[in-house]
Amino acid sequence: MSDSSQPSPDQPSSGQPSRASRLLFTCASLVIVVAGLRAAQPILLPFLISVFLAVISFPAVHWMTGRRVPAWLAVTAIVTLMMGIGLGIAALAGTSLNDFSANLPGYQTRLAKETEVFLGWLESAGALPSKRMILDQIDPGAAMGLAAVLLSGIGAVFANTFLILLTVVFILLEVSSFPVKLRAAFGDRAALFPQFSRFSESVIRYLAIKTAASLATGAAVFLWLWVLGVDFPLLWGLLAFLLNFVPNIGSAIAAVPPVLLALIQFGVPRSILVAGGFLLLNFVVGNIVEPRFLGRGLGLSTLVVFLSLVFWGWLWGAVGMLLSVPLTMTLKIALESRPDTRWIAVLLGSETIADPSPGTAAENS
Repeated sequence: MSDSSQPSPDQPSSGQPSRASRLLFTCASLVIVVAGLRAAQPILLPFLISVFLAVISFPAVHWMTGRRVPAWLAVTAIVTLMMGIGLGIAALAGTSLNDFSANLPGYQTRLAKETEVFLGWLESAGALPSKRMILDQIDPGAAMGLAAVLLSGIGAVFANTFLILLTVVFILLEVSSFPVKLRAAFGDRAALFPQFSRFSESVIRYLAIKTAASLATGAAVFLWLWVLGVDFPLLWGLLAFLLNFVPNIGSAIAAVPPVLLALIQFGVPRSILVAGGFLLLNFVVGNIVEPRFLGRGLGLSTLVVFLSLVFWGWLWGAVGMLLSVPLTMTLKIALESRPDTRWIAVLLGSETIADPSPGTAAENS
């Protein structure tokens, strides 16, 4: 005769929280963490930017130290080069941003007039019931204003350049000694962490190749717009470089302001050329170059990209939107490096990863 006092498998044993209690505890902890991240924005954003710069510059430092260059000299050379390039771009882009902001009200007024004329033509042709109803719902100049706000927000974070560069120096100097510290802390057990090594190599490789592709994208956009005579080509090239870190929709967002500006300056034919250049560049980089060097497994679904943009943008503003995909991609690589969490990485990805072995997505296609 069975003992009816024993709890069933679905019931919590004495002293153990129920499944509902654990779920509520997890949700409450998540809310506290998110609130903490938002409150710590002034500290976390410069630190994350420092980590990002350190990761993309680590291959160059590693290459120099591999050729018997002292670590301190390699780090100093890379940081000095980075600072020189950054100050040059900041000076040029800052001047362009100030000029663009000064001309922005005029651009928005002219764009509103062009939009009203176009909607009036559609209304007279019977393709639109009421142009006033459309004009009351949309703001034609909002896209150009959003570009100015985005670039200004990034500049505000980089205003603390000294702290960011100093943190980059310390991170790069610590990275070279981290394996030694790991062996000293864990001894032979350090060999039990192949997932960590695979994760760090995949993150470095992803960010380095993504940064190189974004630089090429920004340079191509600058040259194309300069040839076509569109105002502020350096500004739009910088915007294309930053938004190329956001796959699928980043290039489309970066194309809107220069296309509208070309429409204001030169009319429909030149704006079509600008849009065609962005489409061609997006196709080449997004479908040929990046899959070739990154591998098709290192992708995120469009829904995940959009949701990460919304979440990190709400959490940290314009800079959070730009860091959203690298942060989500880092999480995906971390989940992919462990067999027990790999299924989450598959759900986050843009396609099914065929090889079940962890780390496959980090290899070249």
